[in-house]
Amino acid sequence: MSKAIQELTFEEALAELEQIVRALEGGGLPLEEAIALYERGRALADRCQQLLQEAQLRVQLLERDESGAIRLTPFEG
Repeated sequence: MSKAIQELTFEEALAELEQIVRALEGGGLPLEEAIALYERGRALADRCQQLLQEAQLRVQLLERDESGAIRLTPFEG
């Protein structure tokens, strides 16, 4: 049985999403199965986006201000 999407790490979600894309691109799937795979793929893509946004919030830069003091600033790559 597949793991719940909200329990997947970024790497797990991305790997499963890649498998789904390959299966859909390969064709030959019954319509209902293709729709189910598409829906899971969409949810996996959303999970990846969520995890990337959370990671971006945690990444900060150390910078020196005008007085020479070090401060943390959000990374905006």
